[in-house]
Amino acid sequence: MITLKHLLPRGIYGRAALILVLPIVIIQLVVSMAFIQRHYEGVTRQMTGGVALDLAFLLREFEAGTTPEAALARAEAVGGPLQITVSFPPGPQAPVSDTVSMLDFSGRAIVETLHADIPAMRAADASGDDRIVRTRITTAFGDIQADIARRRMSATNPHQLLVLMVLTSVLMTVIAFFFLRRQLRPIAKLAEAAEAFGRGERVAYRPRGALEVRAAGRAFLEMRDRIERQIEQRMLMLSGVSHDLRTPLTRMRLALSLMPEDEDSRDLQADVIQMERLVDEFLAFVRGDATEGEEDCDPAEIAAEVIQAARRGGGAVADLVVTGSRRRAKLRVQGVHRALENLVANALRHGSQARVSVNFAPQNLVFAVEDNGPGIPEAEREKAVQPFTRLGSERDPNRGGGVGLGLSITADIAASHGGALWLGTSRELGGLRAEMRLRR
Repeated sequence: MITLKHLLPRGIYGRAALILVLPIVIIQLVVSMAFIQRHYEGVTRQMTGGVALDLAFLLREFEAGTTPEAALARAEAVGGPLQITVSFPPGPQAPVSDTVSMLDFSGRAIVETLHADIPAMRAADASGDDRIVRTRITTAFGDIQADIARRRMSATNPHQLLVLMVLTSVLMTVIAFFFLRRQLRPIAKLAEAAEAFGRGERVAYRPRGALEVRAAGRAFLEMRDRIERQIEQRMLMLSGVSHDLRTPLTRMRLALSLMPEDEDSRDLQADVIQMERLVDEFLAFVRGDATEGEEDCDPAEIAAEVIQAARRGGGAVADLVVTGSRRRAKLRVQGVHRALENLVANALRHGSQARVSVNFAPQNLVFAVEDNGPGIPEAEREKAVQPFTRLGSERDPNRGGGVGLGLSITADIAASHGGALWLGTSRELGGLRAEMRLRR
């Protein structure tokens, strides 16, 4: 159902133009109805009143005649200078009843004024295309026809005023929109800078415009600088943590490799490997892909590389399925590659088969990974995306499960591309279907 909300423009320029143009159009309509029409009818009634005086004088001269012929002669002598054509008896075009076009407001005013000022007026016709008002008037000798040019009773169509008003309104609208655009452009620039920063890009921005817009711009710059300092400090901390954790883990693995191989040593080696994987995934989760720049790439090639890597590791992954119009896109290649690896690893960890597809939609780019595993219940899908969340015993890291960061990392990477991670059920394989929808 289409409502008024759907018809209104969504952009700030369109809404500003609507706010600017709509009052002007309403003012024009009000002026046209309240001023032009009323003034036009008032002038018409005044002019028609003057013509009615001439007709009354002509009628007196007509009725002063002793015979119809003398009366007609006296009327024609008077009507010539007054620009009134008299016919006696009335001709075939003489009106029998009042005739006015439906939208002819001035014609209606002419007929009403003639009837009010000349009691003997029987009928008047103001609908002629030749701009002649024809009247039928009762006299002592019978009805006569008096034709008067309409220009004597009706004000000239004020088209010049209308044209001038429209042109002036258009000119003022253009000028106002020019100045309004200068005020709206800083807001659009601020939105672009904020959107780019949300994607991990830093674009040049300088606060401009009105005081409120400048204040918002300065607040954004301070926020951006503060976030960048926090990211930098976090990266420095992670570098130290990575070094401090990996060094003792490496020594532990070396010491375990030199020990006699027995059940205890094998368990310890498995624990060390699990700790290393936990550290790697934790660092990947905290680091994210915010510091990675976008590159022009082929999304299908990224998916194909992930499939080949999984096959080299012994995973049963079907051939890549590509739908839609294949095209290149600007992506954070390493981040998307890492996200697909997480999804494929989860699919192979909890199922025996996996399938990867890429859909090139008009507005979105969708990577989908399906498996034949147990899937995730609908009530727990939102929880599954949260960090360090493991659902069920089959996802226990001590039993070959993950550490609960794969889906969280993938969701963050999708969000940094303006998209989201969606979890559902695979119709063909019966397991989990994870879609990474990127807005491109």
